[in-house]
Amino acid sequence: MEVVERFESMLAEGADSPSLRFALGAEYLKIKNMALAIKHLEKALAQDPEFSAAWKLLARSQEKIGLKEDAIYSYSQGIKVATENGDIQATREMKVFLSRLQKA
Repeated sequence: MEVVERFESMLAEGADSPSLRFALGAEYLKIKNMALAIKHLEKALAQDPEFSAAWKLLARSQEKIGLKEDAIYSYSQGIKVATENGDIQATREMKVFLSRLQKA
């Protein structure tokens, strides 16, 4: 929890940014707090809709709590953004995750 507390403290001090929100979302995902992971990842994307890694983690978080349609949407948006930004690896990864989710 130490990392989360440090990031939350930075946020409370006004250091809000897409990167900080992404980091918080990733840490909450690690400790399986999907509600807070989703909250922070959505805020990261509200600040920077072109943040493909945030789309990927948001979709993973949504998928883990059974929000299949939301996860499909997030993966699709992430693929679109990653493709537009030339991020081939992220595009490939999200296409694989999306395909698996749609088959489930």
